[in-house]
This record gives sequence, C-alpha cells and structure tokens, in this order.
Amino acid sequence: MRLTRCQAALAAAITLNLLVLFYVSWLQHQPRNSRARGPRRASAAGPRVTVLVREFEAFDNAVPELVDSFLQQDPAQPLVVAADTLPYPPLALPRIPNVRLALLQPALDRPAAASRPETYVTTEFVALVPDGARAEAPGQLERMVEALRVGKARLVAAPVATANPARCLALNVSLREWTARYGAAPAAPRCDALDGDAVVLLRARDLFNLSVPLARPVGTSLFLQTSLRGWAVQLLDLTFAAARQPPLTTAHARWKAEREGHARRAALLRALGIRLVSWEGGRLEWFGCNKETTRCFGTVVGDTPAYLYEERWTPPCCLRALRETARYVVGVLEAAGVRYWLEGGSLLGAARHGDIIPWDYDVDLGIYLEDVGNCEQLRGAEAGSVVDERGFVWEKAVEGDFFRVQYSESNHLHVDLWPFYPRNGVMTKDTWLDHRQDVEFPEHFLQPLVPLPFAGFVAQAPNNYRRFLELKFGPGVIENPQYPNPALLSLTGSG
Repeated sequence: MRLTRCQAALAAAITLNLLVLFYVSWLQHQPRNSRARGPRRASAAGPRVTVLVREFEAFDNAVPELVDSFLQQDPAQPLVVAADTLPYPPLALPRIPNVRLALLQPALDRPAAASRPETYVTTEFVALVPDGARAEAPGQLERMVEALRVGKARLVAAPVATANPARCLALNVSLREWTARYGAAPAAPRCDALDGDAVVLLRARDLFNLSVPLARPVGTSLFLQTSLRGWAVQLLDLTFAAARQPPLTTAHARWKAEREGHARRAALLRALGIRLVSWEGGRLEWFGCNKETTRCFGTVVGDTPAYLYEERWTPPCCLRALRETARYVVGVLEAAGVRYWLEGGSLLGAARHGDIIPWDYDVDLGIYLEDVGNCEQLRGAEAGSVVDERGFVWEKAVEGDFFRVQYSESNHLHVDLWPFYPRNGVMTKDTWLDHRQDVEFPEHFLQPLVPLPFAGFVAQAPNNYRRFLELKFGPGVIENPQYPNPALLSLTGSG
C-alpha cells in the first residue's frame, strides 16, 4: 500500500513528537548533577559579573568613558556606579536598564533597600573598577572569573596601566592592638593587599558579607577586611587599559582629591578601630588621639576600661602619650631632686615587659611627700591647676591627696604621683583607693632605689622589686598576667 504525502507528513510528525517525549523523559530521570556538568556559556546565561564603580571623585572623573568601554565589549554588561549622594556635576551615563546609579546615603523619599549596594547586584561576581580604568579587550572579566574559580584566592586582581599600577603587599591587622602592619609580600602574586590601581574581582556574596563593603577608600577598606579574614588576593598577568582622558590631570584637581582622600582615609581607619598604620619600610601613621583631642576612651569604671570589654588592649596612641608623659614627668622630678619610684601596675609592667602593660590606662609613681616642695610644678599644683610650657597639666587629684599630670588640657591620659612618708620604717600615705596593690610597705625597699628600663627610658624602682610586687599583688604576679579587676573581666575569659 502506498502512503500519500499527507499520511507521510503525519507519520513523521508523530515520530518526531515521540522522540522529543522520549528525550524529555530520559532527561528528567538523569541525576541533577549530571545535567549541570556541561560548560557554562556567558552568552547563553548572560553576564556573570557586575562592574561596580565606587572609587571616583565627583568633581573630576572619567566614569562615562569607563562605562562606555565596558559596554563596547558587551552591550548587556551590568554596571553600577555607586556614590554617597547624587554626583555633581551630573554623570553622563547611558540611560539603559543595565547601567544604574546607586546612591548609598539614606533619603527620606527612598526605601531602605535603595541605599544598600547589594540591591543593584544580581550576578555571581562583582568587579570593583577604579576611575581611570578602561576595558580595551574582550573577555577580560571572564578570564578573571575563571582564574578565581580555579585558584585558591578569594579575590583576583588585574593592574590598571596607570602611573600607579597595583603591586602586592603583606598586611597584618591586629584588632586587639588597633594596628595595621604593611610589608613586602613574601609570596607574590598571592598577597594580602594591593597598593595602586587595580580591577578587583570577587564573589558578590563575599563582598556584601563584609562589615562595610563599599567604604572609601575602597582599596584600604576592602583589604583591611579581607586580610583580617585570611582571604588572599591573586594579582593576575592581565592588564586593563588606562582612560584616554584620565581624571585629575590638573594640579588643583590632584590637590583636592588628595586632601579629600586623606580625610576619608582617616575617618575610615578611626571608624574601623585602626589607630596605627605601620608601612613597608617602617613609616608610622597615627589615627588616634593627640594633645589636641580627647583620649580614646572614657571614664574608667571598676579599674576596667571600656576597650577591654571589646577584647582590645590600650590604643597605641594612648600608650605613646603615656610613655611621653611618664618620660617628661620623671625628667622634671629628677631635675628637682624629688625621690620617686615606679608603683603598682607600672612597676609590674617594667618587670614583665620593660614597658607599660599593654592594657593599662595610666602610669603610677610613688614620691616622698617631704620632697614635694622641691618641685615648682608640684608646689603650683597644690594651689591650683598648672599648665606648663610643654602643655602638660599638673594638678591635685579630686579623688584624694595625690597629684596628677595630664597629657594636655584636652587629653586626660595621665601619670599619678602618690606621696608616701615613712612611719616607724613603713611607707604610708593619706589617701587609699581600695586597689589591691594599695598597701603599706617597708621603707627598706626604697633604700636604695635601682634603675629599671621602662617605656623607652630608665626609671627608678624599688630594690628587690619582685618581692615588692608580690607583697602588693600576691605570689607569681610577674609570670601570671591578669586584668586589673578579674572579678569584672578576666584575661582568659569573662569574669
């Protein structure tokens, strides 16, 4: 029997449908993992990376050129330009759906989500691109993605061919010591941080799980947070071009950007609790208190400063001020012929560290009461507060019959001077503050006094200071560190 054309077409259609149904049925019975093993194609699934531009100056930038360069490589490339407030002069950005301007400062007329940068990112990866960079070759972002996938680093970076291309640095962040230490990277191209201009790519979930994902300066903020978490960055053999019309080409623009950048950086470090930055080569930058500011902590309650509850020790700027004040006060006392000695926790710090105890908040010195009249500053302090020619404040303490020398009128970090006098061979005083080390002691510990290194200079200390300290604090006090009030807070855990 011969088939007509119509019958043949119908048979072919039925056969094709049966084959499709058979394939779909077979596919549904395959394991999920086997269905996902095929190679990913960006063209099929769309872009996997959002370009996020955060580091730029509103008054002078090359952001429009940056955006256009990425769109030329891929017209569907998602781009987000993030600013705290609406940039002025306005940015000339394309009015297309995949280019967004994100304003990060909350506003009365916008929902909360509008000020969160993660609202604008729906891709798996984010590329943080600095102003002055330009995409010149296709596939650069995809190459970075693949490098991140196959490598062990949590971030990958590609330098930008500016006058300041990125280089590797080692970075150690100690929250307990309020300090960031930079140095040469021992294992480049894997490093802790970068210095210079780079495009940095990481997973979006990693970026937005940081405490402050887009704080400026972006490089400083990002690497402080990632290095603290132990995340490495790999510097790739891949370079992004510099802008054809680079920003900040005039001296005035560079001066303004440098001034504002320094202010942003100082504010960021203070907000993140970094008070000291040690740079490669040993240069130090301080971001804590000084003579013109208040100290970094408030009134101390129960001998336990607030920073100890934050699992931090004394801010380094405070230790520096205490060392400076102690050295100065000792110099004045020695010049005036006032017999003094390291007391309490300061003597303990000298015996244990040769320095102030890392979590201490003042310095204690004992003096002979009968020598007070030898010192002009102490005589003046008995009549009222005295600010000397170096800006230190000498005064009688309001808590009792002792003296206090403050770092400045603004900054009340201080050295306490405790006047003792002998009575029947025992040193005593008129004011006791119920500290455990605040006890009488035999005068023979002061006859003679002995030199002891302390806080960068040599101070006078009781002879046989180990026995002296154990009389004050108990046996084994030098070898067994403890916070000043273990009943409130212990060095090994909460009290």
